[in-house]
Amino acid sequence: MKRMLLTISYDGTAYHGWQVQPNGITVQETVQNALCGLIGVRPALTGCSRTDAGVHARKFCCHFDCDDKFPEKAFLRGLDSLLPPDIAVRDCAEVPPDFHARYSAKGKTYCYYILNSRCRDPFAARYSWKIEQELDADKMNTFCSGLVGRHDFAAFSSAGRSVEDTVRTVSECTVTRSGDTVILKVTADGFLYNMVRIITGTAVGVSFGKIPPDATRDIINSKNRAAAGDTAPPQGLFLEEIYY
Repeated sequence: MKRMLLTISYDGTAYHGWQVQPNGITVQETVQNALCGLIGVRPALTGCSRTDAGVHARKFCCHFDCDDKFPEKAFLRGLDSLLPPDIAVRDCAEVPPDFHARYSAKGKTYCYYILNSRCRDPFAARYSWKIEQELDADKMNTFCSGLVGRHDFAAFSSAGRSVEDTVRTVSECTVTRSGDTVILKVTADGFLYNMVRIITGTAVGVSFGKIPPDATRDIINSKNRAAAGDTAPPQGLFLEEIYY
């Protein structure tokens, strides 16, 4: 047996997140079905993250074990042909037997995209949060800068999280504007359930004057979800990069 690292991209609009669920189609299930059709067995597929329903990934990694005779050269094209148009194969490579798509990751980068305009954009509707009121990137950056470092991010996680340890290290958290698009970028060694979406919703609340820009430390120290802002909708969130 050998372990393979599969890298894909996907539009999460039609899926109930990554992980297999009994109540809806997921990315994991769809990729497993395609792998089964290609290699004749349904392998266990372990992902690098558990993206929520409607969340997208420009780069998503997962691993599976297969027979040593696995035809690597023909695999990419064959798997791609069995997947729907909203999931694409980017790469597949053999990795050491002890490699783990989730636990071997050193960090991840997420970006949240906001369409900050009074006009609708039919090409951005599935991939951004539309906000008409002008956002103040300077205020948002003041808030975001306070998140950098090693902190307990319990206040920035929904109650449905599956882990007890809520301490994470954020190495970057910035807000930039390009025309009508505002992008919040976060890089960390790991993320809690809904963490980036809550950070984004809180940053928007800061811009609107609902939360002081310098309240970051107080929110962190509270360890109380109610102290942070709203949870941003899923469609603006993209998993951009995984670091191994």
